[in-house]
Amino acid sequence: MKPAAFSYYRAHDVADAVGLLGELAAAGQEPKLIAGGQSLIPMMNFRLARPTVLVDLGPLRRDPAMSSIRRDGSQLRIGALSTHRAVETSGRTLGTEFDVISRAMRWVGHLPIRSRGTVAGSIVHGDATAEWCLLALLLDAVIVAEGPNGKREIPAAEMFYGFYATAVEPDEVVVEVRFTRPAPRAALTEFARRHGDFATVDAAVALDAADGNRLTGGRVVLGGVAPAPVRVPEAEAVLAGGVPGPDLFDECADAAAAAIDPPDDAAGTSAYRRRLTRTLVVQALHEAWERGVAR
Repeated sequence: MKPAAFSYYRAHDVADAVGLLGELAAAGQEPKLIAGGQSLIPMMNFRLARPTVLVDLGPLRRDPAMSSIRRDGSQLRIGALSTHRAVETSGRTLGTEFDVISRAMRWVGHLPIRSRGTVAGSIVHGDATAEWCLLALLLDAVIVAEGPNGKREIPAAEMFYGFYATAVEPDEVVVEVRFTRPAPRAALTEFARRHGDFATVDAAVALDAADGNRLTGGRVVLGGVAPAPVRVPEAEAVLAGGVPGPDLFDECADAAAAAIDPPDDAAGTSAYRRRLTRTLVVQALHEAWERGVAR
């Protein structure tokens, strides 16, 4: 199929993009921002999305801040228009504290998609299985959005509302994503019918280790089991004070599978997604711990 008819504008900078969004909405239009277009264009081709106007953020790549990837103390700051591929190849900048991000990029589509798709585009799109959405929850991301009233910060815990719905307002442009929780023992894994397809279920975990072989806590984040990516406190509670190993990881995975109520759909039944969740959580926990030990 082909997309429904639309008009096209190019924004020169963030202020111009924000102004265009407001002017077009006031004129009764339904504008939509486009950056990499790797999610929006397919939805338009299937007419699942029908914006009347596209506002292209491509020229904003000239602003170094919009495509930068840099450390700021214990935080990682990524410009909104940074591509998946740029992050994937920035392991030295990410360091051991955030290398789970670069490792997770292998799950994002195929190379052409990773070379054009953007970090902010994926997060704002709000797909419940998107790797960036899980990473945002795992690493306490803060999404910085600029609108007519200036900049505001949206914690990842308040970002995702449901199916493709996020806290970013229609007249706002995301300019940066900050990751504030270093995680040297972390992993993300997923299952899809074919590599590069949308994940049926994905799981991201981080382990917090004290001196010796005992955990002080951890994070467990799941995608594909609810309308939005979710943390699983029941599974995280199992990790606190536990000794890492197969027994603890199995118990944590059992708790994660028991805590969710995944949907039935064409990709699998609810029971299937629970079994898949358990398998993926165990895999992610072992990978996260082994990477920490190897260092």
